[in-house]
Amino acid sequence: MYEDYQQLTFERRDHGVLLITIDRPDKYNAADEVLHGELARVWRDVSADERTRVAVITGAGKAFSAGGDLAMVERMAGDYDRVQHMLREMSDLVYNIIDCEKPIISAINGVAVGAGVVVALLADIAIAAEDARLGDGHVKLGVAAGDHAAIIWPLLAGMAKARYYLLTGEMVTGAEAERFGMVAKALPRDQVLDEALRVADTLGTGAQQAIRLTKRSLNNWLRSAGPTFDQSAAYEMLTFLGPDVVEGYTALREKREPRFPSAAD
Repeated sequence: MYEDYQQLTFERRDHGVLLITIDRPDKYNAADEVLHGELARVWRDVSADERTRVAVITGAGKAFSAGGDLAMVERMAGDYDRVQHMLREMSDLVYNIIDCEKPIISAINGVAVGAGVVVALLADIAIAAEDARLGDGHVKLGVAAGDHAAIIWPLLAGMAKARYYLLTGEMVTGAEAERFGMVAKALPRDQVLDEALRVADTLGTGAQQAIRLTKRSLNNWLRSAGPTFDQSAAYEMLTFLGPDVVEGYTALREKREPRFPSAAD
């Protein structure tokens, strides 16, 4: 059932464990339109997959997923139809993870930004490399923090930390993320996937209905924050139609600090 995926690869392991690898290492697994769409829909397939009891997701190479592909950002800016499509897909990404029947474990082996950090932090159990870097860089691009940020960062890290990191766009290391309560564990990089697979084996050999119903109950905390997420996603897409995002991606392309029109003297 996974044959048509282009940028995700799949490996079936013992005890119903499905290892999913974000496989675009030459671009540090950055999400273009294809990968973003696959990350959004794969959780429906995992939920319906009778052979899978637990999913582990990681990144190929040095990164987990280094944000949105800059060319995709450029194509979206000012394009109403693309923005409208992305709004639907962004919602699918978040809610499909929340609603997936099977537990999801993220093995965060490197940088996680954009759609990557959505998957990394919305996973039921997140295990990060101590030197991994996680962040929501939307404000640095000139758009509102949408995706997953408003629904999960305050719940994991508390409002003070969420406000600080979402308003500044600064990154956190895996070690800091563990200290803040954003991930379950932070380990040396070479131990992350092995530990994620160990935990997956524990879940795969456990009482399946009990585990799945516990996940469903816990995720009601996220469902209750659904309206907050919906609003933040709409705000992000609204700012994709403004001038700041053009300066944001231009500055990234030119490797300089942005000079946002909205902050001009």
